[in-house]
Amino acid sequence: MEARDDACAPSAAQARPTLAAVARLAGVSTATASRVLNRSAKVSGGTLRRVQQAVRELGYVRQRAPGGARGSGAVSVVVFDDMRHYQADSFYARVLLGAERELRLAGQELVVLTALRRSPRDSLLRFLCGGHVDGVIMVGLRADDTPARLVRAAGVPVTCIGRPPDARDLPYVDADNEDGALHAVRHLAERGRRVIATIAGPRDMTVAADRLRGYQRAMAELDAREVIVRGEFTAVSGEHAMLRLLDRCPRLDAVFVASDLMAVGALRALRGRGLRVPEDVAVLGFDDAALARHTAPPLSTVRQPVEDMGALAVAGLLGQDDPPARVIMPTTLVLRASA
Repeated sequence: MEARDDACAPSAAQARPTLAAVARLAGVSTATASRVLNRSAKVSGGTLRRVQQAVRELGYVRQRAPGGARGSGAVSVVVFDDMRHYQADSFYARVLLGAERELRLAGQELVVLTALRRSPRDSLLRFLCGGHVDGVIMVGLRADDTPARLVRAAGVPVTCIGRPPDARDLPYVDADNEDGALHAVRHLAERGRRVIATIAGPRDMTVAADRLRGYQRAMAELDAREVIVRGEFTAVSGEHAMLRLLDRCPRLDAVFVASDLMAVGALRALRGRGLRVPEDVAVLGFDDAALARHTAPPLSTVRQPVEDMGALAVAGLLGQDDPPARVIMPTTLVLRASA
């Protein structure tokens, strides 16, 4: 598929006041402004009046579908991962839960697609650009963000969950992964841990790079040596990575793991070596997946607001001419028994 050059040129629609401008003037979130304009959820009288006043002052006109067409009434979430990991990782289910909640309020349907990272994508792009959906949310883009750029160039609104590889002009919603990792490692140090390793994620994922950078910042603050191995955001890879860490650094007393699924594997490896958590080795994950409450011991982790990220991405797409630009949502340290 060839990207259309004219899609990058300023248009009359882009020159109009945006949904974000309405939200800023009204003092509400983009999602709330979208709900008011859709009449899809109850809001307070004051909020309703502020949004309506902002619409009048700015002369905002909502366009529901590209090019003024009627629209399909559907938004697609495209997950760039294989089906086994898609089913095993609750992150994706949480994104879909938040997206579906927002779409239901707007009376729109959710279309879920998966795309293998190394497979040809011609049929996927033909579907997404063929008028079947009014907007696209892409989750899990790795080193190549070409699919997002081609769909956007075809006039279909696009936003990403997670910072895309080249975020200069692609809209996205993400968690503050670097800050979350920084505070996780600081917590381990405050608990008296001195040899703190990390199981980082894949090299070609920005989320993994951001969490690794947070670990490295914390270790620089502590003037401590970095001990880094990598996994693939799966439990099996986390188990193998933990075994490599123990062989390389038998004195380690804490590990920050860049995903809860990998942390589950790490806990399994530690049990297999006869080590106690947290007495011998503290373990702290990232995501606050539902399984984190049911590990043995329950997993301390960094919570990212995944459902809210999915909802906010949809809220931006519903405005069509105003996808969210660069939204970074805060994370929260959740302490349980493992660290």
